[in-house]
Amino acid sequence: MTYDTVYLILSGTTTAARCPAILAGLVELGFEHVIAIPTPHASRTIALRELADVAGAQVVESYFDLACRPRPPLGVVLFAPCSFNSLNKLAAGIADTLALSVAAEAIGRRTPVIVAPSLNQPLMDHPMAQASLRTLPTWGVTIVPPEDDGLGPRLAGTDRLMASVAAYSSRRAG
Repeated sequence: MTYDTVYLILSGTTTAARCPAILAGLVELGFEHVIAIPTPHASRTIALRELADVAGAQVVESYFDLACRPRPPLGVVLFAPCSFNSLNKLAAGIADTLALSVAAEAIGRRTPVIVAPSLNQPLMDHPMAQASLRTLPTWGVTIVPPEDDGLGPRLAGTDRLMASVAAYSSRRAG
């Protein structure tokens, strides 16, 4: 199935600095609506203006934004980067922010949810993270594992993130 809308949900990790490029990649995939939804802590690691400056994308921070009213439209969810906190909240069914609520609703609707953790090795090895990484796929969530370039695990490359989403675009760029 294909969709006109894609959400980039981003957590407050150091790799959030890559999100403008990730957003631009989603726009290039041909989605009609590209919506970035930062978690509350994301603004501590990236200026939301940097996201808003990506042509063809919009940033949503509130349930009252017109892009989400009366409810967020059906779409693909790419949660990248997904922090330790967000990963475990999502797997525990905690939806205490707009970002987590959109992801939780997508899981419940069985629309595509792709989670790309951005965790260091100790957090990757934590029993709760391991349990969350086992639980989410049983709910239909696709996990894009972190990559290790020799300095420890980091958010997967943008090309891998785009490949995980590309098949869901109803208007793939040519």
